[in-house]
This record gives sequence, structure tokens and C-alpha cells, in this order.
Amino acid sequence: MAQLILDKLSKHFGGTQRAAVDDVSLTVREGGFLALLGPSGCGKTTVLRMIAGFEQPSGGAIRLGDRPLANDMTMVAPEHRNMAMVFQSYALWPHMSVAENVGYPLKVRKISSDDRRRRVSDALAAVRLEAYADRRPADLSGGQRQRVALARCLVTDPAVVLLDEPLANLDRHLRQEMEETFRDFHARSGATMIYVTHDQAEAMALATDVAVMSEGKLLQVATPEEIYARPEGRLVGSLIGQGAILSLPSPGGDVRLLDRETMQRLLKTSGGPSIDVLVRPQDVAIAEGGETAKVVSALFEGERYSLKLSLPDGQALRAFSRLPVRVGEAVPVMIHSGWRL
Repeated sequence: MAQLILDKLSKHFGGTQRAAVDDVSLTVREGGFLALLGPSGCGKTTVLRMIAGFEQPSGGAIRLGDRPLANDMTMVAPEHRNMAMVFQSYALWPHMSVAENVGYPLKVRKISSDDRRRRVSDALAAVRLEAYADRRPADLSGGQRQRVALARCLVTDPAVVLLDEPLANLDRHLRQEMEETFRDFHARSGATMIYVTHDQAEAMALATDVAVMSEGKLLQVATPEEIYARPEGRLVGSLIGQGAILSLPSPGGDVRLLDRETMQRLLKTSGGPSIDVLVRPQDVAIAEGGETAKVVSALFEGERYSLKLSLPDGQALRAFSRLPVRVGEAVPVMIHSGWRL
């Protein structure tokens, strides 16, 4: 296997001023699981289609190790890239059995019948569908159909697996089940995986790395833990997690992680140049001695209440509470830490 490299990748579609993908450069580590995360229209699916070979770049290049795959002049055909793609719509042949769907890529490559049967059996076992080999797609649930599509990827032993919002059509219970299947699939196959999603919870749960995109640009690439705790800029901070971004007086210096004493001091300070500070709800506590905030809403989530609060200057804050509070109630809040954007 080899690293997949996107080098200053861009894509323009005719008649549009703004690039759908604008100067995107990143290296997908070998055997990694990269989530392309961003709102609808940010360019993530266009990036995936260029990697797959369905779209030609307007600029820049794509390489798999030392092998060029595409630039604005030449392009390797999709079937010669040793990649597999899982679509949101499953893309299964309705007249074929599960085993025939999984084995079809091998049949096209003229793999012998015995070898084909063995590899299909192994692929179905990997996604726990051995007992469904003779069924048709119409007889399967949505989650089972998605696992058939995964098995079809696995059977070809691809270097890279591309997934285009594969869980979008499933209900919440099935999505959680399929997340486990994807993690197991990644561990078994060892393939590099690129997963397009607008759901940050999926990205955080599945990926070894998350790439955040907006308006065709790549904003940040980092591990889920890093991108959650230390987002680069206001836009990434607003896209990742449920945090609130406060405008506070600058404390001076270049310290990014602000402690409780600094946060409480800034909340009581007015005037001067301001900075953006990201505050996660788990870093906000209802505690005596804190700044007074008004409860705007309180949503019971089972083990806790999710609160929306309003500070005296009107800025919004989010917090969690194990005890019930009333809408309109004034409560003291202590912010234990904030991240300077």
C-alpha cells in the first residue's frame, strides 16, 4: 500500500465563479481512516469523486505513492486505480443474489470460479452475512444491504475504500450498528478509507483523522481528539462539538488554553481589543461564585439536562446539569477552561 496524496487540488465547474474545490492539499496516511467533514456544498463529495476518477481535476494532482492518478491533463480510469466505492444508495443489482453482487467485480476480472467462491465467502463472513448469500437485495434490511456493499469492496482487496455518506439513509439504531461494522471492516482489511459525511458524530466515532472543509477549502486536518480540543479558527470551532464561541477582552500574550481564573476575570472585564474563545459545555459548571447567567432552555437527555444560558451581555453559553433547573432562572456559572481561537 501507499499514501494517497492530494497536491493543490482544485475543481471548477462551468459557469461558476467560485471553485467547488480550492487548492486542497493533504496526505492520507497509509491504512488510515480519514473523514471529510463539512456542510452540504462544501466540496467534500467533489474531492471524493476526483479521487475515485469520476471527475478530472481543474488543477493540482492526485498520487497514490509514486503513481500519478490524475491532474488537469491526464487521468487514470476508475477501474485501474485499485479503489472501491460505497455509495449512499448501495448500488446493488436487484436481480442478483447477495453472493453474485459481491462476486461481480471478480467475475469482471475473470477470476476463476473456485477462487471467486472462496473470496466471496471470506468477504461475507467479514460482514457477518454468510447466511444471506442466496438472498436478493429486496429481502434485506438497509443495514444488511450496506454490509453487502462493504463486502463487495472487501472482495477486491482495494488499496483505498471511498465511502460517500453511506449511513445517510439509515435510522439512528442502524447507523450505530453500521459504525461498528465500518470499524471492524477497517481493522480487517487494512485498507486506507476516506469517508464523506456532514455528521460530526460519525466522523469522531469512526475516523483516525478528520479533515474539515468549508466553501471548497480545507480548514484543518487532525485527529478527532485534537480537532475537538484545539480547533483552528472560529469556523472549525463552530462546526465541531456543541461549544459556544464568546467574544471576550484579550488577556494579552499568545496563550491558547485559558484556565478558570483567566476565564472568570475576562467575563468581568469590559473594553479593549477582543478575542474569540471556544467554551465546551463540559467545561461549564453551575457553581457558587460564578458569573450569573439566565437559563434560556433546559432539555432533559436522560442522564442530564442540556442547558442554553444567556450571560449578562447577551452572549450564549451551553452547559450540562444533573439537577433540574427552570427556564428563566438565574444560575451562577463557572467556566473551567476556554480555547482561544
